Amino acid sequence: IAMSPQGNGNLLVMSLQEFVLDGFEGGPQTQALLFALFLALYVVAVLGNITMIVVITLDARLHSPMYFFLKNLSFVDLCYSSVIAPKALVNFLSSSKVITFEGCIIQFFFFALLGTTEALLLAMMAYDRFVAICSPLHYPITMCPSVCARLVLVSYCGGCLNSIMQASFTFTLPFCSSNHIDHFFCDVPPLLKLACADTTINELVMFGLCGLIIVGTTLVVLVSYGYITVTILRMHSRGGRHKLFSTCGSHITAVSLFYGTLFVMYAQPGAVESMEQGKVVSVIYTLVIPMLNPLIYSLRNKDVKDALWRLGQRHTHSGQSD
Repeated sequence: IAMSPQGNGNLLVMSLQEFVLDGFEGGPQTQALLFALFLALYVVAVLGNITMIVVITLDARLHSPMYFFLKNLSFVDLCYSSVIAPKALVNFLSSSKVITFEGCIIQFFFFALLGTTEALLLAMMAYDRFVAICSPLHYPITMCPSVCARLVLVSYCGGCLNSIMQASFTFTLPFCSSNHIDHFFCDVPPLLKLACADTTINELVMFGLCGLIIVGTTLVVLVSYGYITVTILRMHSRGGRHKLFSTCGSHITAVSLFYGTLFVMYAQPGAVESMEQGKVVSVIYTLVIPMLNPLIYSLRNKDVKDALWRLGQRHTHSGQSD
């Protein structure tokens, strides 16, 4: 931090060039254990999401709107965990734990962009299931490829808009109390604690934007699944009901995990206060959920399991022919 003295003897912050990510407390053994945990979660997340993207791309039977959204979700999860995990892994084995001011802005920007995009994508996926189950005759027209592409684009645009607003409100604050971020990545709540200005407006903006996103997308999900549940219960075929509930169950599990952790972290007053709780919750939505999503959708989805089996068979046959 470059500083210059004021006339009254106090220090005036001129420029901030770097932050220090304090991460988790504990000695070398604790850091080594956390490194192993983060590495395991990240490797499984990367392998799982790449597998989903490859399987959906290569298997023609999965070229439908539902799997188009799922492929995009896997891509977002892959990028999302990659924005956070590599830097955290380096810091567990490093004594300096430094991140530049620009690096902090970039990390936060993509974290907010991808997090918001995931929340919006999950809502789009609920709407897709609603149309497929409640209006099956109109489904091919309502969810044609161009509409699906536009819905995904809207998700990314919404993520970009939120990240620009959050970053501009946060990184224009004067930071002078310390350059130590009490977290393992650059996020709004710990950054607000370092500001030497009134952060009430910043907190209101964070709660407002995150609350709007979470409440808005949750309403889309709840209304969609309300109609879906009524439609499924009216069905006479028990097998059909079971298949639809199984398909929707994967999505409900993913939505509950993601929205629940986001609400705990950002959309309630006082969320900024408990940093230790915040770090644990952050691990869930930055690493655990991206790791779990491919497992949730593949283990509970017969079409994906069949596609994985076909891909394995094709690979085995090609290996034998060589």
